[in-house]
Amino acid sequence: MLVKCLEAEGVEHIFGYPGGAVLNIYDALFDSNICHILVRHEQGAAHAADGYARATGKVGVCLATSGPGATNLVTGLATAYMDSIPIVAFTGQVATGLIGKDSFQEADIFGITLPITKHSFLVKNLEDLPFTIKAAFKIAREGRPGPVLIDLPRDIMAAKGHFRYPEKICLPGFKPVYDGHPEQIAQAVRLIQESSKPVIYAGGGVIASGAARHLLELAELIQAPVTTTLMGLGAFPGDHPLFLGMLGMHGTVAANFAVSHCDLLIAIGCRFDDRVTGKIEEFAPGARIIHIDIDPAEIGKNVRVDVPIVGDVGRVLSELNSKLVARAPGDWLATVEAWKENHPLRYSKEGEGIKPQYVVEELRRQTRGMKVKITTEVGQNQMWAAQYFTFTEPRSLITSGGLGTMGFGLPAAIGAAVACPDHVVIDIAGDGSIQMNSQELATAVQYNLPVKVVILNNGYLGMVRQWQELFYNRRYSQVDMSWAPDFIKLAEAYGAKGLRATRPEEVPEVLATALATPGPVVVDIVVDREENVLPMVPPGGALHKMIGG
Repeated sequence: MLVKCLEAEGVEHIFGYPGGAVLNIYDALFDSNICHILVRHEQGAAHAADGYARATGKVGVCLATSGPGATNLVTGLATAYMDSIPIVAFTGQVATGLIGKDSFQEADIFGITLPITKHSFLVKNLEDLPFTIKAAFKIAREGRPGPVLIDLPRDIMAAKGHFRYPEKICLPGFKPVYDGHPEQIAQAVRLIQESSKPVIYAGGGVIASGAARHLLELAELIQAPVTTTLMGLGAFPGDHPLFLGMLGMHGTVAANFAVSHCDLLIAIGCRFDDRVTGKIEEFAPGARIIHIDIDPAEIGKNVRVDVPIVGDVGRVLSELNSKLVARAPGDWLATVEAWKENHPLRYSKEGEGIKPQYVVEELRRQTRGMKVKITTEVGQNQMWAAQYFTFTEPRSLITSGGLGTMGFGLPAAIGAAVACPDHVVIDIAGDGSIQMNSQELATAVQYNLPVKVVILNNGYLGMVRQWQELFYNRRYSQVDMSWAPDFIKLAEAYGAKGLRATRPEEVPEVLATALATPGPVVVDIVVDREENVLPMVPPGGALHKMIGG
């Protein structure tokens, strides 16, 4: 029944790890056309399903056994939940008669995951299984996307019964609003027409909605500069003249200045998180705010909003654009352009060491014109990727934004490579993060996935060290990662190719070799140890007061 349900939902791949409580499921998968990818840790299964979902927009699926298998999914589910990524996770459970009796490998994964999923199910009756699976996929993909968990007791999965998969189901209370209210859209039109200094602030909701073309149309129609969140990178072409770059803690000067001086902020598919706003009292102080989002809980949660519009951003933007009149570029765009010219992203090229920003720039140069998916780990490597790799297409950046999960990039790259075999998939990593799930190199080798891991190796937990340098008087406490493995030997031990660069002139050839080599490759690039990610808004500071800006 489970396998037939998954086939009915169009599932082609599952990422998982077997165990006693799910043996019946694995036995059924043995005869299925669904491709199962065997990861080396359940956290890797959740992240791989997440990467699969981000790369395609489809629901990612993962499977783990009971107890520790299930709890190992928790970090991956929380990661997906924070970034609104559709996943359906299946976990084995002890038999229904043993639940609550501290049975072997029992864990209350239903209760554990309630705060980090859109919904969790515990199947107690066999006849409920098809409906539950249908409901899980519906909840995961509709409205604001997110992860759903289904816990499957072993005796339920061993039972037999009459099977019928429902074509449609009704979930009372789950009725997402897709069309914006006409009066609110009319108010938004009025504010846009009255404004002289508008800025568009776009987030991951634009990508989830498939609304990138509507966003581009809006920006060109009203000649408004566009900035995005980390999750929104790729929603607007990174090489477009109206693009300001990312805003927030490590955003560009132009983006942060524009938001700080605009008279109208059009927020689309975003949630005003603290890394974007900085000091709330000084965020867009002179601006009226339009906020478009499918989740009503996000509107007004962090900032006061003048015109709230609840709905799917694609539908809302389509309706909004049809009512707007095109305007010519004005003095505001000239001001913004001056900020872009006078305060570009930059770094010192002095010294003999390799600058990590240069590595990302060279990677972008060598992959221009290719179909590329970039995943990242978390920390300085993530921010340098966001700043210096120009993203021009939606779903081209796959990164853990809200939770900031170290160890995310490699398994997410595996999921993306499975989903998009015609793309080059590159994990831009740090030497700290990559060690958290480096065992997934075995998965990449087993399935011959052409994942390229580019490690910006500075021998530190780089972002933590940066904070200790700037805010703790350079008291470097527990951030030295000098006792790391030899990453070339590690790659070779798993059966992958390992490469290394220690001087700037070696970088182009090493990257070119990695891109030209079939299968998985690990590139260890030894970069300047104390290079910082700049600009930087100090935590709790105002956007216009940046270090190194």
